[in-house]
Amino acid sequence: MRLEHLNLVVNDLEETLTFYRAAFPHWRVRGGGESTWHGTPRKWLHFGDDYQYLSLNDSGTGAARDLKSNAIGLAHFAYVVDNVDALVVRLANVGYQIAIMGAVNEAYKSRYFIDPNGFEVEFVEYLTDIPSERNQYDC
Repeated sequence: MRLEHLNLVVNDLEETLTFYRAAFPHWRVRGGGESTWHGTPRKWLHFGDDYQYLSLNDSGTGAARDLKSNAIGLAHFAYVVDNVDALVVRLANVGYQIAIMGAVNEAYKSRYFIDPNGFEVEFVEYLTDIPSERNQYDC
């Protein structure tokens, strides 16, 4: 089993693509179009590779969930990357700074960013292939 896609409602497709193209330079716009969703005209596209993607839909209204609250909703989503330091540089080059430094230890390092729509996205680089080292809990 694997997650195939996330479907996100966004404010601006091009601004959103700037962020995700910097994060995932190997991904491409797979396709897209226009439709009406719940009575609102929208443009949509799929950005990803042949196996996973983000479904992005414009015409979003309102604000994203307050990330510093306990409100119900998406807290963040995460991607495993090969080189988190290179990703940080690519995102900085298009104007995005680290929101939360995340973990740095012998097993992994992670960085959190806020995308143009207010979604918190974690990027994690694992430094080991041993699951028991990757998945340590202080319980």
